[in-house]
Formats: sequence, C-alpha cells, structure tokens
Amino acid sequence: MKKNKISGLVLSFLFLISCARTPGTVSKLEETAAVEDLSAFRPKFPAPPVETINETKPVTEPVITVTPTHHVNNRVLALLDTVANANKAIKYAQGYRILAYTGTERKIAMEMRRSIIDRIPEERDYLQYRQPTFRLKIGDYMNRIEAQQVLSQIKDISPNALIVSDQINVNR
Repeated sequence: MKKNKISGLVLSFLFLISCARTPGTVSKLEETAAVEDLSAFRPKFPAPPVETINETKPVTEPVITVTPTHHVNNRVLALLDTVANANKAIKYAQGYRILAYTGTERKIAMEMRRSIIDRIPEERDYLQYRQPTFRLKIGDYMNRIEAQQVLSQIKDISPNALIVSDQINVNR
C-alpha cells in the first residue's frame, strides 16, 4: 500500500515536471543570418517614356433610348391593386418599442410618461399593467435603428430604458 502511494507521488511529480515550460531557444538561422546590401545586384529598368495626351474629345456614339410598350397591362394592374388592398388591411407587424419603465409604482410610471411625452410628443406611449408591474413602452418602430435614435433622446429621463421586440401598430 505504501509502495503504491510513493509510486503514485513519483509519477505525478514526473508528470508535473514534464508539463513545465522549457527555456526559450534561439534558432540557428537567426544567429547566422547575415545582413547584406543586395541593391547592387538588383536589375534596373528604365522608366517608360511619358506619352502626352492630346486634348481631343472622344467620339461618342448617339444614345438610343427605347421606350417600353405594354409593360403594364390590365392583368398586372389588377394584381397590383389586390396587393395594395391586402397591405392596407395589415394593422400589426413585428417591430420594436422602447421599454422605458418597469416597476410597481404607478406614480413613477405616470411621471415618466409625462416627461417623455413632453420631450417627444409625436411618439405614442403604451402603459400596461400586469399585476403587480407597470410597463411603459414608447413608440412603434419597424427597425432597431429608428428605436435607437429615440432611445438616445430619452436616455437621461429613463437611464434603464431598453429596446424590446414587440407587436407594433402599423400606421397607414
């Protein structure tokens, strides 16, 4: 039993020594590399003569414009109308809002709402209450860049505000 412990200690010691870092060595190429000036042996080429450019205007061919005919017909117009009507029916889309406040104090939520509306009156606010928290969300943005611009305007009012993905109202 004692032999096993000693041999285990010796093996672990040898293993630890084998993992140790070896001292850095300099390669022989770095020691023997000579610095020589080889510019005398490099070939030299004469520079090509500079041609003078005549100031004549290039000859341009006349541009022929083609006017399209029959590019929009009645069938295409009907399809475009149906797509436009379908797009008008869309009221909601996936987008972004600014989550300005999350907490249990209604008074704080209303004060923050008033101060944000005073600063940015054109943005719509959404105050939601899910027991026990109030959530104040601002705006309807199709992309994060629009939301980030408004977030930078209200960051001093609501320093913990962040951009969240939400279903937004599409204004037509």
